[in-house]
Amino acid sequence: MQSNLDKFKADLKKLIKEGQALFLSMQFSCYPDRVMPALQAQLKDKTDAYVKGLPSVESSYQRWYSEALAVIRQVLPDRHADFIRHYEKPRGRKDITYENYRVEDYLQGLRVSRGGDKIVGKDAAVPQFQQQIAILEAAEARFDSSLFDIRQMVQADLMDSEMEAAEHLAKFKFGRAAGAVAGVVLERHLAQVCKDRQVQVSKKNPTIADFNESLKASNIIDLPQWRFIQHLADLRNLCDHARTPDPTAEQIADLLSGVKKTMKTVY
Repeated sequence: MQSNLDKFKADLKKLIKEGQALFLSMQFSCYPDRVMPALQAQLKDKTDAYVKGLPSVESSYQRWYSEALAVIRQVLPDRHADFIRHYEKPRGRKDITYENYRVEDYLQGLRVSRGGDKIVGKDAAVPQFQQQIAILEAAEARFDSSLFDIRQMVQADLMDSEMEAAEHLAKFKFGRAAGAVAGVVLERHLAQVCKDRQVQVSKKNPTIADFNESLKASNIIDLPQWRFIQHLADLRNLCDHARTPDPTAEQIADLLSGVKKTMKTVY
């Protein structure tokens, strides 16, 4: 477990460092006359090589954003929407202003001018990206603080081990046992999602179907996801009820792969 935590922290630090380099690259592209003297004062004869080595925002930002978004979703879920808001163009936007310009506009090279005068340009994305960096740094601070609950990571390790056990059982034709174990993992995962998202489940001893219904009612999952999880619940029931026909190898394979997919896509 400790090695996983250490790796997560190291990856997070690397992600922040990459973001800071991208941010400097964005600043340089928008304010070269302002940034270059500061770099020259600090780096002297190494300045040109450093500037040449700066990453391209246009080619590297999307990968960074996807990885950072996943971290925010896990560590700071209450800031997830804020992180997205600084990237995505506001829906229903009629006029483009400095206040509603986003990183997505920057990547598209959007510039607005009237009568030859610039109204808003790529530099308007600088404070948006700066806020994203700040949110990611806040995620690191929370992770390092005693407020961060590592229980989720411990549980994730346990679930991975249980899924490995289920796959081992399936390999040796113990289909019902494999499906039962996978069903327990799915139920526990959905319970954790409900807890993390503060979704109320009315039943005292809820099932997969109960968690599924509550997540759908709270708009955490959409209709296709709800149907997919319901299908997994039906396959799990085949394994749990001895009087039903034995589940086929294909059904067990679908259940195991479906549980693993749900663990990656529903959180």
